[in-house]
Amino acid sequence: MAGWPVVGHEWATDLLAHAVRSGQVSHAYLFVGPDQIGKLTLARAFMQAMLCDRAEGPPCVDPSDMCRACRRVAEGRYPDAQVIAAEKNWIQIDQVRTLLTDAAIAPLEGKRKVFVIREIERATPAAANALLKTLEEPPPHVVLLLTSDRRDLVLPTVLSRCQILSLRPLPVERVRTALQERWGVEEDQAALLARLSGGRLGWAAQAATEPRVWQTRAKYLDDLLALTSGGHVERLAYSESLSRANDGVEVALGLWAGWWRDLLLIQNGQAEALLNLDRKAQLVQQAALYRPEQAQAALVDLMRTLRRVRGNVNLRLALDVLLLRLPRPAVS
Repeated sequence: MAGWPVVGHEWATDLLAHAVRSGQVSHAYLFVGPDQIGKLTLARAFMQAMLCDRAEGPPCVDPSDMCRACRRVAEGRYPDAQVIAAEKNWIQIDQVRTLLTDAAIAPLEGKRKVFVIREIERATPAAANALLKTLEEPPPHVVLLLTSDRRDLVLPTVLSRCQILSLRPLPVERVRTALQERWGVEEDQAALLARLSGGRLGWAAQAATEPRVWQTRAKYLDDLLALTSGGHVERLAYSESLSRANDGVEVALGLWAGWWRDLLLIQNGQAEALLNLDRKAQLVQQAALYRPEQAQAALVDLMRTLRRVRGNVNLRLALDVLLLRLPRPAVS
């Protein structure tokens, strides 16, 4: 839909734009998809469209021609628009109670009150249950926009009360083009980031503009190479450190899974499909040090551990097992 500040996901913007134009906006939506795929961007654009002073059209995009409502929504200063995020890794009951109190009051300026709740799977049981009543019987002026990286961790009672929009990764070429056109990234760098992103434009844009993302990637990949030659003591010490890294655990495991995947591709003569193109020479060298079954086992272990980490498991124990099972080079 031309005019929406969202790259890709046209089917979703078309559906939401039609809801705004027709006045048939549902009381609750759940945007589901991988981390940094565009869920929050889409939710914010939808919020803007619902509160826009030019309600018959798309949300204002051009900063020099924004209506007053869109400008204030974009700046986080509109009284009828709020974004709620986890505090200390959880959405707390007090945050939901504050939302419910605010939702009961009529809008101050717009026709609606719109609340975005990020990562609803992080709601404590008490917070999620407190939200259910509003999802079941919302005030007519309230719209709730929830986002989640993990649909399987969202309460079924929450799922059943929302219109669900499942967002998928963008084509790599679409990400590359967006990086070049919107962020001015050089062609070679844009191609590399697009491939590494796995279709997650948010990650690619962040990596292009924030050096710490690139530094974090380099650190975790270098750590993996050091761990494969380290002993049990070093591996267990690293496990203890990584277990305290909060969101860094999934970042590290995802990067490591991509590394072993690339090793397998090289060993099977498919180097053209590599993710880590900037480390191809290092990957070729490493691929010669391991048997294919070792790389395959390491990848299986990583994917299994990722699933466990995303569930209710003992994180430290899961990491201990994973790192102790890391293969050592079979060729000296």
